[in-house]
Amino acid sequence: MAIKDILQLGNPLLWEKSIPITEFKNTTQDLINNLSDTLENFRNSNGFGRAIAAPQIGMLKQMIFIRTPKFCGPIINPTINWADTEQMQLWDDCFSFPGLMVKVSRSVKISITYQNEQGLKKELIAENDFSELLQHEIDHLHGILAVERAISPQAFATRTEWLRQKI
Repeated sequence: MAIKDILQLGNPLLWEKSIPITEFKNTTQDLINNLSDTLENFRNSNGFGRAIAAPQIGMLKQMIFIRTPKFCGPIINPTINWADTEQMQLWDDCFSFPGLMVKVSRSVKISITYQNEQGLKKELIAENDFSELLQHEIDHLHGILAVERAISPQAFATRTEWLRQKI
């Protein structure tokens, strides 16, 4: 197991842009394992979590690892090709600030291209919660955090208050 520390809000690496991955051999598999193990550990410790981006463990590489019923595995070098103009507002959370909820607006549907662990190009269309998740994680690869996407100065709540009010 390769569980890594998750960088927390305030760490300057979270604001940096990641570089594309060009080598798809051992180092890529190591990063996939680190992300997968760290995600699983966070889920077991906190009871939530669907995905993690490489910058969150201090690796400025364009890789996300997702574990949901709709998709499980790495997404490498993702690019949003198209984003629906229809928006949804929702409360977002993040491993890098697990006690904070942020109300954001995201596209209901997106289309992305990415590479798998062998470097093969793939296309994916995502809607609703999966679309939101991908947008959140792709933002991490560009050094953008959900706190920057807040819809207003009042769009913040602690997780405790959010759960108490069921906002």
